[in-house]
Amino acid sequence: MGIQTDPTTLDFAIEGMTCAGCAGRVEKAIKAVPGVAAASVNLASERAHVELSAPASAAAVEAAVTGAGYGVAHETRRLAIEGMTCASCVARVEKALSAVPGVVSAQVNLASEGAEVVRLAGAASDAALVEAVEAAGYGARPRVPAAAQPGEAAKARRARRELWAVLAAGLLSLPLVVTMVPALWGQHVMLPGWLQFALATPVQFGLGFRFYRAAWKAVKARSGNMDLLVALGTTAGWGLSTWLLATTPAGVTPHLYFEASAVIVAFVLLGKWLEGRAKRQTTQAIAALAALQPARARVRRGGQEREVAIEEVKVGEQLVVRAGERVPLDGRILEGRAALDLSLLTGESLPVEKTVGDTLPGGAIDRDGLIVVEVTAVGAETLLQRILRLVESAQASKPPVQALVDRVAAVFVPVVLGIAAVTLAAWLLSGADFEAALLHAVAVLVIACPCALGLATPTALMVGTGVGARNGILFKDAAALEEARRATLVAFDKTGTLTEGRPEVSDLVPLAAMGEEALLRDAAALQAGSAHPLAEALRRRAKGMTLPKAAAFRDLPGRGVEAELEGRRLWLGNARLATEAGLAWPDEAKRLAGEGKSVSLLIELAEPARALGLVAFGDRAKPGSADAVAGLGAAGIETVLISGDSRGAAEALGHALGIGRVEAEVLPADKAATVERLKGAGRVVVMVGDGVNDAPALAAADVGIAMGGGSAVAMETAGVTLMSGDPRRVRDAIDLSRATWAKIRGNLAWAFLYNVIGIPLAAVGLLTPVLAGAAMALSSVSVVGNALLLRRWRGGVR
Repeated sequence: MGIQTDPTTLDFAIEGMTCAGCAGRVEKAIKAVPGVAAASVNLASERAHVELSAPASAAAVEAAVTGAGYGVAHETRRLAIEGMTCASCVARVEKALSAVPGVVSAQVNLASEGAEVVRLAGAASDAALVEAVEAAGYGARPRVPAAAQPGEAAKARRARRELWAVLAAGLLSLPLVVTMVPALWGQHVMLPGWLQFALATPVQFGLGFRFYRAAWKAVKARSGNMDLLVALGTTAGWGLSTWLLATTPAGVTPHLYFEASAVIVAFVLLGKWLEGRAKRQTTQAIAALAALQPARARVRRGGQEREVAIEEVKVGEQLVVRAGERVPLDGRILEGRAALDLSLLTGESLPVEKTVGDTLPGGAIDRDGLIVVEVTAVGAETLLQRILRLVESAQASKPPVQALVDRVAAVFVPVVLGIAAVTLAAWLLSGADFEAALLHAVAVLVIACPCALGLATPTALMVGTGVGARNGILFKDAAALEEARRATLVAFDKTGTLTEGRPEVSDLVPLAAMGEEALLRDAAALQAGSAHPLAEALRRRAKGMTLPKAAAFRDLPGRGVEAELEGRRLWLGNARLATEAGLAWPDEAKRLAGEGKSVSLLIELAEPARALGLVAFGDRAKPGSADAVAGLGAAGIETVLISGDSRGAAEALGHALGIGRVEAEVLPADKAATVERLKGAGRVVVMVGDGVNDAPALAAADVGIAMGGGSAVAMETAGVTLMSGDPRRVRDAIDLSRATWAKIRGNLAWAFLYNVIGIPLAAVGLLTPVLAGAAMALSSVSVVGNALLLRRWRGGVR
């Protein structure tokens, strides 16, 4: 097959262009790529049109654009794939999708029968992707969001058809098998040859036609799969029997093998039905999440309540939710109060009290009370849909170990065909008759099972991530799940992670000629423009007071704030800020910090600067924090506290929780560097934070865990998102990753050992074709069944 010279058109979006000069630079960079026939860049539409041929590729064009200093937008598309039966099918579909111009990467999952394609935005249309899959011999269609999946009924119908096929194959094969039973007592009973032919042929070419169809598609695509092995093996047995029946002289009873071909087909059909049934159970977690969103919502419009489809609701509209109903969409409570069941979203078993002003996610159950909710997110932006996307993306991803499986799968069928041919030749050369040699070769073909290899990793991954989602533990991808199991050190942020994150003013200590009320007034007015938790604590304490208006407010990262108040320039911050002002840190501040409190000093920047007073804040540790640290220690995992707070406050909390190592007074910008330092000496570091203020540190860690999450930033930054704010879930996440990895490792070991042991046994004649067929059918079922045992996993938090 020669090099294709017809140019391939590629249209995609460019990011970062601001002028005609930018468009020119991008165009020049693309044209410099070897193989690009023509290129034009449109600044107005921010798109590029490229005609390319070998050796040019979409990846090379993208590299040229990014090398010129601009971005290429990506988008992810999910497809439902039909007709895959083994790991070889997965490799073929991935190869077909990756060859579509504009596709950056393609990952195919045998267990979920889906594909996740990353493409250049605007390139590689859905039609082109579907066409590529169909050309490879499979079916494809764009996959709709999980909440809108209409395919469950179709899957149920297909399962019923498969069950009827299994029953029919069993009934037709049963007479052939029954006649073999008397042989156990030395009695030889055989059905008339043409009756055997009449029973076996419908099984072979009617009920087994699916194997021929899939095998032919594989041959046309110059590849092989499980169906090809089954079709060749059973056809050989049926063909030999038919030949012997037709050519044996009258009066002579030939030794026929119709029962072998028919029973093998029946066993494989049974195995496929059991496998499909088990695979459907692996997706139950996503189905349960998707079912959380009601199809309709009760909207208050013009003072009237009316039920509308969920798709018609807009942001800002008011929903009325009664006791026992699910909250349709994310929102904020305007009226009423209720206890909400969030168990399927966060894994927390106890209802959570919510009142006016509190936010709540769609899918929560209102246990008692009527509430009016203002909608804050609809469609794909709701928390529930973000969770579904994250879980689906994690299930579609592949851990690094899968690369080895893919390489084996790519050559598996050709190697098995070669072994079968060698087996046939070796038995003939050893003096065996053709019938015996052919049966041994058939056994080799039938026992070989690429299905178990293809299902070993994705089924365990799907069950593990599904169980995690049910417990409020969301893994971003397979790599995060694999890395979490290796954790040797967990670094915790302090505020909001190990503490409640709702500090309260505990002490007001005037240091100048001013009372506590004046100190509180100035500190609260100074913090009026800040969203920091300490600022919120000051405003809560000063509620009802008349505060002067602050001007020229400025945030001083990692130190405090600055503003002008009634003609005075004031600072409010930590010891680092006091040092900048040339002031010593007061002894009273050291005493308060030693009690575990965060202390801020109010400073007037005059000539010279003077300390006006101290404000101390107390933030209680969460009830589960000490247990979380103890649980990690019991698992052999070291813990570290990283905080921007004073050393006294941070060490007091660390001592109370049993954390031996404390990194205090760490600026937000320096947390990532601290994590990098902790990663020395071969440690695998997990960083636990809120996913927003700690984003660089989460990204720097081997695994970032965002707690109390659900924010888009947290889900994007962290490898793991914990929907609950309970720090004990960190140990659960690590335990679940270890349990899932153990299942993956066990499945792969079984799949490889089965083939490594089974194929030689069949080749040397120790397995009959019927036993080989039964073993092959059960191998993939056992892999899926082993993965399903993960559903029994229970975390330590109840």
